Amino acid sequence: MNIQADILDNFFMAEAMRQAELAYEEGEIPVGAIVVIGERIIGKGYNQTEKLNDVTAHAEMLAITAASDHLGGKYLQECTLYVTLEPCIMCAGALYWTQMKRVVFGAVDEKRGYSRLRENILHPKTMLTRGILAGESQELLLKFFRQLRT
Repeated sequence: MNIQADILDNFFMAEAMRQAELAYEEGEIPVGAIVVIGERIIGKGYNQTEKLNDVTAHAEMLAITAASDHLGGKYLQECTLYVTLEPCIMCAGALYWTQMKRVVFGAVDEKRGYSRLRENILHPKTMLTRGILAGESQELLLKFFRQLRT
């Protein structure tokens, strides 16, 4: 990656973090996601499983839906998803079907992340970048779960 790409990755992951903070403020598990085409955000989402009473209302799923609506199609082959936490198996499966060009995530999800599987379930052409703003994402998640326990 070049310096310009690194700057863009950090910028867009910071936008995903803002979505995670919205989830946190609403008492949802603080995960945020955005979908970008070129240098333009075309979809945003944050976890809303409690608010919508819907187990599929993950940040990634909502951002994918918004991006698909924006483009008027189900394939996101020229898009990048930025998400603060490694996608779960459900979200990774959805990313496969969208044929997302690239996935960038922050913190690893050791309990529910798709990488727990032996085989990669993202689309074979999907490029993957891990660890962008991972510390910030992990800290927000830890803060959320600490508050639940008190």
